[in-house]
Amino acid sequence: MKREVVRFVAAAILASGTVEVGATAAAPPACKGTLYLTFDTGNMRHADLIAATLARHEVKATFFLAQEKTSRGDHALDPAWAPYWQARVVEGHAFGSHTWRHGSFREDVGDRVRYRLLDGRSEMLDARAICGELKEPDSRFRELTGRGLDPLWRAPGGRTTANTLAAAQACGYRHVGWAAAGFLGDELPSEAYPNALLVQRALDRLRDGDIVMAHLGIWSRKDPFAPMIDPLISGLKARGFCFATLASRQ
Repeated sequence: MKREVVRFVAAAILASGTVEVGATAAAPPACKGTLYLTFDTGNMRHADLIAATLARHEVKATFFLAQEKTSRGDHALDPAWAPYWQARVVEGHAFGSHTWRHGSFREDVGDRVRYRLLDGRSEMLDARAICGELKEPDSRFRELTGRGLDPLWRAPGGRTTANTLAAAQACGYRHVGWAAAGFLGDELPSEAYPNALLVQRALDRLRDGDIVMAHLGIWSRKDPFAPMIDPLISGLKARGFCFATLASRQ
């Protein structure tokens, strides 16, 4: 893994054309486009690693928060995670709702929405209940950090319905998905989609204005993608990309 990371970082630097042998310093490349890095909570296994990577590169991201079970056995918005989220607030990141229970909005039935929970059960939600699913992470985040979420939300799995979007908009939340090229694939099987392939694919495909999506931890992937966020950011910077939060995007 370390050799893989070093190889991609070196390739990114060489590709930039901004560093010459014997040069004492190189001017940063002009910004040729803006990307929006986003992270869903997931199981939080690599939350500290990703936070450290963002800080090292001085990159601000947008985090979408749900009360998901973590690799520590607790949940991502439990009081024990308050120091983590407080530190991200101080660093200037943005934050949106990923629903409270991380269910899936499956279909509209009349004026309601069938909401499938992780245990396989389904509930029929009206507009008020949908708004509650989005606002609960907001309320908890305020308890943990002293500030609420930005008026953004992301549906788990990216699945929305007309009723869901209308209810969310009515209670003040704008839905944010991701670009096709921005799907980093950190939840795909590592046997078929090794890290090197995913990084190179992102470097080749991402364009100005794309929203990039990954997780702070994934249960299923055997070879975690999180360590590759470092060379990925290096490579994207070398191609002239800047980074911003979705709170600043119109």
